[in-house]
Amino acid sequence: MCRWIAYSGTPVLLSRVLFEPAHSLIDQSLHSRMGVETTNGDGFGIGWYAQEAAGTPAVLRDVGPAWNNRNLREVAHHVRSGLFFAHIRAATGTAVQQSNCHPFRSGRWMWMHNGMINGFRLLRRDLALAVDPVLYPDIEGSTDSELMFFLALTFGLTEDPPGAVARMAGLIERTGQAHDVRHPLQMTVAVADGERVWAFRHSSEGRSRSLYYSTEVETLRALHPDAEYLRDISDTTRLVVSEPLGDLPGAWNEVPENSFGIIQPGQDVLHAFRPDLR
Repeated sequence: MCRWIAYSGTPVLLSRVLFEPAHSLIDQSLHSRMGVETTNGDGFGIGWYAQEAAGTPAVLRDVGPAWNNRNLREVAHHVRSGLFFAHIRAATGTAVQQSNCHPFRSGRWMWMHNGMINGFRLLRRDLALAVDPVLYPDIEGSTDSELMFFLALTFGLTEDPPGAVARMAGLIERTGQAHDVRHPLQMTVAVADGERVWAFRHSSEGRSRSLYYSTEVETLRALHPDAEYLRDISDTTRLVVSEPLGDLPGAWNEVPENSFGIIQPGQDVLHAFRPDLR
């Protein structure tokens, strides 16, 4: 499938997260431990917010593998951000092309996905017809992931992200059932608006792809007082990842099945998630 990282907290060079950890996303592009595929080399993308850009994220995507891309390395060692996404792709039936690489963007919103819509070729037309006609011309690629994003936008993502994702997931479940597709949806999704990050873990079969969030920094400092890099980041810094970036004891927690979390100013929260089947 794919692997991804969402970072929120102290502004850092992207390279500190993408390249430096022992099991960084770049390492995962070649040696994933928890993904369906060991190698994720069908393109990559990064998206980041900068204060001077008035909330609109920049996006860099390419069809080559992340492990040897010079542009990615160059940008990552010179761009600093307090909220960014990174994604490495393992294609599941759609073309390896730039418009199919994550993250996807609409205005200030970013979206990335790991998983798939089972039977997508059967369901695609019905799902596409549900996209708001005003939004439909902005779809650039052919992936189920991008279509999921535009369905969520259609269902009110910008006003109510959890409700919109629940309605999107419910439509996929209902459409899959109508076409006799067993277990239509498999997803871990991250979405951001420049201030908050929402992360979802759900699958029709109840066996979702791996997803973890980092332990609170204050707790990690108490557990590992000699870890120098923990001194340079704020207590509010948090990561959500497809698989842990290292083996530091106590650093990573599995996101529960069928749940979503919100990383936001103040208190982060974790809730149960259910598709809206109405």
